[in-house]
Formats: sequence, C-alpha cells, structure tokens
Amino acid sequence: MCPLYVAGLIGLGDRKSVQPMAARAEGVPYDRLHHFIAAGIWDAAPLKRALLGEADRLVGGLDAVLVVDDTALPKKGDRSVGVAPQYATTLGKTANCQTLVSLTLARGEVPVAVGLALFLPETWTSDPDRMVSAGVPEGLRAARTKLEIAVAEIDRVREGGVRFGCVLADAGYGSAPFRQALSARGLSWAVGISGRNKVYPAAVTMIFPVAGRGRPRKRHVPDQVSVAAETILADMTGRSVTWRRGTKGRLRARFCALRVRMADGPTQRIGAMGNQHLPGDEVWLVREERGSGERKYYLSNLPAEATLKQLAATIKARWICEQAHQQMKEELGLDHFEGRSWTGLHRHALMTMMAYAFLQSRRLAAMGRKKKNRLPTAPALDAGDPAGHPGSPQSASSATMSAL
Repeated sequence: MCPLYVAGLIGLGDRKSVQPMAARAEGVPYDRLHHFIAAGIWDAAPLKRALLGEADRLVGGLDAVLVVDDTALPKKGDRSVGVAPQYATTLGKTANCQTLVSLTLARGEVPVAVGLALFLPETWTSDPDRMVSAGVPEGLRAARTKLEIAVAEIDRVREGGVRFGCVLADAGYGSAPFRQALSARGLSWAVGISGRNKVYPAAVTMIFPVAGRGRPRKRHVPDQVSVAAETILADMTGRSVTWRRGTKGRLRARFCALRVRMADGPTQRIGAMGNQHLPGDEVWLVREERGSGERKYYLSNLPAEATLKQLAATIKARWICEQAHQQMKEELGLDHFEGRSWTGLHRHALMTMMAYAFLQSRRLAAMGRKKKNRLPTAPALDAGDPAGHPGSPQSASSATMSAL
C-alpha cells in the first residue's frame, strides 16, 4: 500500500486526502487505504531510515545545510491531535492549527525534507485522556518545547548518517539553549536573534573588582557591560553582498559582521546591575539591512576567518525550507490529511516526504542531463570541493521506492 499512497500524493488531483486518492486509484478500496495510513500495524522506522539515506545521497555533504523551522497545518475543530489556537509563522497570525517542527536538508537550490514532528501545546500535554484518545505514544506525552523536538530530530538525523555542514534556524529557534545544544554536539550553526539580545565586545575579560568597602570580591566579573546587539552594531556601515543569483537576477543586501561574545553564560549578581549573564563563547554577530529598511540580526559560530560573503550566503540559505513546505502542501497535500490520530498524521507526513524526495531525485536527474551532472553548489563553508555523492539520483530513487 505504500507505493499506492505515494503515487496518490504525486498524482493529479486537487485533494490529496484518503478518500479522493482512493477514488482516483483503480481497484483500491477507500477502507484499505484509510486503514493503512491511520490504523494499520506496520513499523515506519525502515521508511524513515530509507528517507534519510535517500536525502543524503541526493544532497548530503559538508556543503549542505540542515534547516530547522516549523510549518502550520490549519484545522477546524479541536479533536485532531495537537490542534490548538497558536501562532503560525507561515500565516503570520494566531490560528487554529497543528504545528510540525521540520528539518530540511538542502544543497544549492535543492531541498529534501527529512523530518516532520508534531508539537503538542500545553492544552494537550496537560490532558492525558485527550492524548490517549488521539493515540499519542506514551513516551512522547511529556511536554516538550519546539526547541527540544528540534534537537531530538537533529540527533535522529545524525544517527541516520546524514551529512551536513551547518544548522540554520530563524529567531524562533535562536535561543541560548538551542545554540548551546548545537555547540555541545560540535555542530556549526547560524541562527536568527532579536536585535535586543545582549552581547559583550569580543575583547571582554573577567576581572576581580576592587571592593571599596566590605569583604573582598571572590568572583570574577566582566570588565565591560553587555549591550543590545543592535546597539553594538549601530555605528557600523553595511556592505552590499551578493550571495547567489535568483530567477530575477542577483540577490543582494547590505551586511555587516562583528566578533562578539554572547551574554548567555551563567548568571551572576554584579553590583547595582543585579543578576547578569556572563560572557559566553565568541561568535559572529551579523546584521542584514534589507531594501525595505528592515534590519535582521543573526549569530553564527562559523570560524573567525569566515568572510562576510560566506556568512551572508550561509544565513540566507535558510529560505529553501519555505519552498519545500510550500511544494509539499500545494503539490503533495501535506496539509490535506483529514484524520485525527498521531499515527495517521505522522505516517501521512512521512509519505509526503518520501514523495517529495522522489520528485527531487527526478529533478536532479533532469538537471544532470541538462548541465552535464553539475549539481548547483550551496553556500560552502570552505573553499574545498563538494563532498562526493555516491550513486546516481535515479538509482537512489529506485532504492527508496523499493523500500516502500
């Protein structure tokens, strides 16, 4: 039934929910297709491993990026698993929806979705009976933030052998716990932050303050105060940077970058200033000035010798996940699933990712014929050659479809 379901997602038709897909397929009863996706007893783990292997063969490598984001599935009612009024980034407003934390592997302009995991709001995790009714696995009923889900998904993808050079995320995932979790795993990252986030100058040092009265100080304190990211860059002039060529010409904006130490270390009381975060690791602070006048801020632990163009190209590679989300919804019906269960939703999401990987393999095959097997290069983190990709797109696709 797996090939039939994937074929239904890829095939023609405006709706990609079970009933219309069964109606379009010859000799496939609706009951069988519905049982397969919603209640059938089968293990999704082999398909997940096959998807990771396919994604790595297609676009994996040290010049690939792994983009963390989330996407909303608008819903009516309150019985579908995880549905609740919550802010939907893609909609730009609060809506009644399900939120899937997504991981997208990308190289050049070719994304392949490798993870979609449901976030459960507090209205669900505080209601055990509701979770049982929706079939939420017992081990996943504890409250988890989107950041915790994302880190768990990154661990799963790495264990599956997927190769990438940098993790990217927007400001919704750019908090200190997420950055520190990535650094603890030895991963390179570039994430969005608020311009109000505090940083220290890179030259900050820890000193023993001179005590005017009372007992001598026993703890080091920074010799400089932390300031907002937007403040420390306020006097810097951005430089025009082109990071890639788009369909309408070169994509460019003005960027500036400065080495800083993020104010995300342990908290300590510092005199009249009260509790303050001590300096953390040295990182890049980057400001992007868009044509509209909007300013965006980013942090990255890329090497100190990274160029401004490398920083800009890496940061801007994040957009590709939005294309993947849109294509999976518009072409493959990611948001068309009408079931209510945890199992059904995640199986539908997995089938959608498998279908998308298959379509991307065909796209790469066509690009190979047109460009003599020259795969477009992603924003590289170094000047080295792209990592090798054993196996042709066609053979990789065949292997995955065989797993189905």
